Formats: sequence, structure tokens, C-alpha cells
Amino acid sequence: MIKIILVAGARPNFMKIAPLMDAFRARPQIKAVLVHTGQHYDPAMSDLFFQQLGIPEPDVNLGVGSASHAIQTAEIMRAFEPIILAKKPDAVLVVGDVNSTIACGLVAVKLGVRLIHVEAGLRSFDRTMPEEINRILTDAISDVLFCSEQSGVENLRREGVPEEKSHLVGNVMIDTLLKYREKAEQSKILDDLGLNDGRPYAVVTLHRPVNVDVPENFGRILMALEEISREIPVIFPVHPRTRTMMRQLNLGTTSYHSEDTFSAHSAPPNLLLVEPLGYLDFLKLMAHARIVLTDSGGIQEETTILKIPCLTLRENTERPVTVEMGTNRLVGSDPRLIIQAYRDVSASFPKRQSFPVPPLWDGRAAERIADILELILK
Repeated sequence: MIKIILVAGARPNFMKIAPLMDAFRARPQIKAVLVHTGQHYDPAMSDLFFQQLGIPEPDVNLGVGSASHAIQTAEIMRAFEPIILAKKPDAVLVVGDVNSTIACGLVAVKLGVRLIHVEAGLRSFDRTMPEEINRILTDAISDVLFCSEQSGVENLRREGVPEEKSHLVGNVMIDTLLKYREKAEQSKILDDLGLNDGRPYAVVTLHRPVNVDVPENFGRILMALEEISREIPVIFPVHPRTRTMMRQLNLGTTSYHSEDTFSAHSAPPNLLLVEPLGYLDFLKLMAHARIVLTDSGGIQEETTILKIPCLTLRENTERPVTVEMGTNRLVGSDPRLIIQAYRDVSASFPKRQSFPVPPLWDGRAAERIADILELILK
């Protein structure tokens, strides 16, 4: 029997953990123990995803909650150490690049437990991003590294990771998307938002500190969104972090009109702020959008499979394959670039079916991971 502790902490982790739990359940020789750190703990960002993705109740919930990077990482480490000592796993598996990933990874290797990193090798080459630090450190201490795209394999080789440690297996997040895409079509979200008449619309997500914590950047992006909303509805599910900053910056009901001043009148009616959506609702909303604007890494991948044009509101991406496939374009926070890219994409929208799919993004990444782990850990 191989005992593996799987760690989930934040929303992007849940879509990656779900197919792995399925693959491990299908193998009697693997016993999976699920630990939820509680990094995302509200119903919209955690509980609903577990329910919709069929993830079993966690065996352990550390209930850490939000805090600064240092405090949150330290609290996760403090709470996770007794779990490893009690469960005595053969390996700990972490996914992605959140604080839970590096915190639990450090605890595992310091206790002599093998560490597995799923979604290894991704690099934005921007060390101002906390996620980049988490990625680099987790890969440096991992025993087994599973890559979602070829750039990850190449980055690990450049960093001196032995070739036998890394494996190109595909993208577990895409496993989940392909499994639930048909079910997501049953969602009534378009009816709820008044978008069931076939009108084109845009979807926006924002949560990166560089975009939402810096008033100048946030304002510039909002100015672009307001301009786009004059042409098509813009649906903006607001991340809890982003909503907090909007309140602090008094942006909840304002529109941005220049690089220096905010206006106090109401936001345009076609810019619709909504609460965070569950996985199935958001998947349907994305799948029928004319365009998606985001600073999320995972959404860059999901739109690539959905063949929906994506404008990434960042200067870099750790998922270059999405740019190579033609679905994704980096536009930063410059409103002129955002608006021009939107118009370019709108003009070429019918051509989207020509976008190719990255290698091994076929819904079987978790099965490949399970197969390899059976051989390595037996």
C-alpha cells in the first residue's frame, strides 16, 4: 500500500486535486489522504468547489485562513507537521504555487518524506510575484516533478534538476475542465445575468497585487473595462481580495476616467460586478464569452482549451504555451493596449476554431501521474 497525502489550499488547487483523487481511488494500492489547509475558506472559494467537483470531504482541515504571506506560511507549516507525524505517508503531493504548496513541501522534506510537485517548472521569471518564489523553491526540494507543458521541462533542466526526476504528463486542470464541460452547460448563469439572448460579452477576473493593490494600475484597468463595456457587457466576478481593495480605495461605485483622477458617478450599467461564481457557472460563462480578460494563470489555460481569446493583464506569463497556441495575448495594464487588443480580437473572433491544443492536454494527465507514481513509490 502506498500512502500519499494530497494538499489543497486555494481555489486553483481544487481543480487540480479533483482528477488526482479520482485517479488514486481507481487504484487499490494507493491510499490518498486529503489535507485542506484552509487557505481559501469561504463557501464561494472552497466549499462549493469541493461539492461541484465531487472531491471527498478532506481527511484533515487545518483551518489556517488568511494572513500575510509569512504568517500564513508559518501557520500552515506549524499545523501540517503533526499530520505527517501521525499519518506517516510515503509521499506528500502538492500542486500549483500557492503558500500551501511551499509550506507543506518544506515540512515534508524536513521530515524526510518524499515530495511530489504537480505543475512543476512553470516560470514567469518575475521574482516580484510571490507565486514565482513558491514555484522555484518547491521545485528545488521536490523528488518527483510533473510538468504540464514543455517549457516546464526545459526550465527544470536549465536549473539543474536531473532529467529522471521530471515528467511531462499534461495538465490536470484541463482534466477537470473536460470532465465537467458538458455538465457546466446545464448552468443557468447566462439566464441569471440576462445574457441568454446570444449577445457577445466579456468576462474579467482580477486578483494579482500588482493590479489591485496599486491604485494607478487598478484605475487604468478599470478605465479600459469601462471603454469595452460601452460596446459589450463586461461581467466581473469580484475576487474577495479585489473587493476588499475596491472598498479600501473607494472604487466600489466609481469609474476611472484619466490617469490622475477618479470620477464619483456610478459605474456604467454594462460593467456588471458579481460575487465569485462556482466552478460550473464560471466555466459556462467563459465558454460562451467573446473574450476573457484576466491576471489568472489557470484561466489562461482554460481559455486555451475552450478556444476563447484571452487578454492577460500582466507583463509576463508562466504559461507560455497559451501564447504559442494563439489564444492568449499579454497586454499589461495599459488601457490603450487593452482596448486595442480587444478590438483586434473582436475583429478576428470567427477564426478562433483554428487554435490548436497543447500536447497532452487531453484529460488523462492524472492517470499518467498515478501510473508513474505506482512505479516510483512501490
